Amino acid sequence: MAFVRRKGNSFYLVHNVRRGDKVRQLHLARLGQRARITDDVVKEVSKKHPFVELNWRALRDQFNHAVNLADPNSPAVRRLISSLRALNLELADVSPPLLRISESPVVARELLVQLRLLQSTVQVKLEQFGRGRARYGNANPQGRARWRQS
Repeated sequence: MAFVRRKGNSFYLVHNVRRGDKVRQLHLARLGQRARITDDVVKEVSKKHPFVELNWRALRDQFNHAVNLADPNSPAVRRLISSLRALNLELADVSPPLLRISESPVVARELLVQLRLLQSTVQVKLEQFGRGRARYGNANPQGRARWRQS
């Protein structure tokens, strides 16, 4: 049976293997700072460890959950907010003239694709938060100033 183990700030997918009378842990994959099992992880593990049978659906259901927003002091919430702030600052520095100057039209095109994808994702999340307003309290853009003061 495979399971996720935390070591330091990273999560790992591990599997116990019995050799004789000893049990050893086989490290299948490093999952990063969030225990998320992606298609790339499935491919990597299946390629590196073809004889290990795993119930990928059960593992994904167990670990690919959303960040729990109920605890504003949790490290996951703090990391999410910090990442969003950093992304906002990075995006503020990107301007259309920089894209035209770019030596690689492929890079400019990929950046535009990723920005459109981000826009769609943000729009969906804002709509989800808007529908659940009672659940999330008074989560609105004006609440940002209160967050920074605390």
